[in-house]
Amino acid sequence: MEANPMREIRIDKVTLNIGCGDDKARIEKAKRLLEMLTGGKPVITRSKRRSTFGVIKDKPIGVKVTLRRKPAEDFMVKSIGALEKKLRMGQIDTDGNLNIGIKEYIDLPGVKYAHEVGMLGLGVCVTLERPGYRIKRRRIQQKIIPRSHKLTQEEVAGWLSKKYGVNIVQ
Repeated sequence: MEANPMREIRIDKVTLNIGCGDDKARIEKAKRLLEMLTGGKPVITRSKRRSTFGVIKDKPIGVKVTLRRKPAEDFMVKSIGALEKKLRMGQIDTDGNLNIGIKEYIDLPGVKYAHEVGMLGLGVCVTLERPGYRIKRRRIQQKIIPRSHKLTQEEVAGWLSKKYGVNIVQ
């Protein structure tokens, strides 16, 4: 008996983020690093509103880039390799998304140190979905997708173990 194709899990996108604070030189280095790692065009993230820490509204505070399709899957495999195929259950949220923190970019397999960039870490957020999640992006959100179609931590952990050989540690 074949499995239901609407129940398979797939990667929607992989978002790489480097928080830099208000240091403009560090933002430029982060932009160069993300261009070097992904080949994509990074976007500068800005603060949404004034905070109690003294960050004013619309100030540049970081850099991010989003990958989709084949580049997204390739980078996810690379970032899991940086953690030696070990993940904690806490790195998978209740919606089934995966968050990986990489302390230094040279931990990624096949990446060499770039003198002009220095040492930076990054956050990798992998957004997972099932076929039919496109409906979620419509105006009436969350009410259309049934609870049985949403991803859970256990389903994602099993999928990662089966497809990529990842060991999930409690």
